[in-house]
Amino acid sequence: MEVFPGVHQLKVPIPDNPLEYLNCYLLQGDRGWLMIDTGWSTESSFVSLQAQLSELGLSFLDISQIVITHVHADHYGLAGRIRQISPAKLALHHWEKALIESRYVHFAELQAGMGELLQVHGAPPAVAKELKVASEPVLGYVIVTWPDQVLYGVETISTGQFNLQVLWTPGHSPGHICLYEPEKKLLFSGDHILPVITSSVVYHLQSGTNPLGDFINSLKQLQHLPVNLVLPAHEHIFTNLSQRVDQMVQHHEERKKAILGTITAAPRTAYDISGLIPWNLPDTTWEQMPPLHRRLAMMETLAHLQYMWFDGQVEIVNRDHIILYKRAGKD
Repeated sequence: MEVFPGVHQLKVPIPDNPLEYLNCYLLQGDRGWLMIDTGWSTESSFVSLQAQLSELGLSFLDISQIVITHVHADHYGLAGRIRQISPAKLALHHWEKALIESRYVHFAELQAGMGELLQVHGAPPAVAKELKVASEPVLGYVIVTWPDQVLYGVETISTGQFNLQVLWTPGHSPGHICLYEPEKKLLFSGDHILPVITSSVVYHLQSGTNPLGDFINSLKQLQHLPVNLVLPAHEHIFTNLSQRVDQMVQHHEERKKAILGTITAAPRTAYDISGLIPWNLPDTTWEQMPPLHRRLAMMETLAHLQYMWFDGQVEIVNRDHIILYKRAGKD
């Protein structure tokens, strides 16, 4: 579907996932087409992307450049396969490049560290053992490849018809980028800004110390850009950028209030707090959540707690090598 003159949106399936598909964008250029994000590496995703290109009279040979907003599998996973059969050069942020080896190649050390992090923040040993490997199936959806160009958030990527400013927007991932076309007032927002759901922002070994603070700062930096169309990586294209940013910031304010409501009497661990606040999984208790969902929920809670600690709203208590959080100023 051509969503703007010279811009096509390709919907790449994400099997067995409530998001259903990734929005891959194809931008016309003077010397080939630029692709923003690729989908993850399954045969059905590859065949679908290939068929959609064919409907436009194109093939992978027509792709001259791929820009990845971040290296989560549903955005980066197919890039390696596409590069094997096309002349495309790959670009992504230098922080994302730094994640590839530990996340997708030598991942055992990262898994071990995740297990320790989960236990330090209150997950019982048996639960931590289960949760630490919960993301392992994602490894099968990525064909590892390395960028030809690393980005820092100061570049302009030109196709001859579009001039895309690279905007570093950390939070959902440390090196997440958005792409902004100032003349045409287009914002390719990746997972940073979605029209309905709010992307997960989690605290973990590779997130930095205050990922939610990074995320909210990044949102506010984009809020007043002159933008006519926001083209996200999931869901649908939308127009109300400033209003949507306000909604997302308010969502996180409400989540902070819910967390504070669990520590009115005594300090609690992040794991315990996560089981006491509401999650958008109807008819599913905390204990019934699939392991990956429970791990993401706990890491989201931790991201909020870290943000609140930096903001002076909570304090950290260390008891026998277990970290608990209490309201600031309460004994």
